Amino acid sequence: MREITQNDYKALSKILQDEKAMYAYNGAFNEEETQGWLDKQIARYKEYGFGLWAVILKETDEMIGQCGLTMQPWNGEEVLEIGYLFQRAYWHQGYATEAAKACKEYAFTVLNADEVCSIIRDTNTASQNVALRNGMSVKDSSVKHYRGVDMPHHRYVIRNDYIEH
Repeated sequence: MREITQNDYKALSKILQDEKAMYAYNGAFNEEETQGWLDKQIARYKEYGFGLWAVILKETDEMIGQCGLTMQPWNGEEVLEIGYLFQRAYWHQGYATEAAKACKEYAFTVLNADEVCSIIRDTNTASQNVALRNGMSVKDSSVKHYRGVDMPHHRYVIRNDYIEH
């Protein structure tokens, strides 16, 4: 994994402009929304030192997805979240789980986070399964209003076993 750059726009578009890949976001992004997403990741690197990173397939050096840590609003507070989005051609092959586990380790060992979560739409079973494989369990639920739609979400959480609680 590495930081996403402007050079990754085309690869990022394969994910964000794919209706099926973006069903949890209520549809594909247009070019302007895709650029905004990319700009937001670059701004996150500057502000926090982390964000969603490009997931690179070692064999081909191709960007196949993104996974990383972001600060997200949840019920009036900011929480550290592991997020992931991949090209459909690479779904169900273990890449999201492998990348999410690496992000969890980074959050706990480098950032010394007390806990990390994944906020997942209630209809997104595949992402829920990644969270479960990452050792997370549902802590609470809320409704997010996004793109004109009320979307129920569950927050999957795991506490840091590396530090005293």
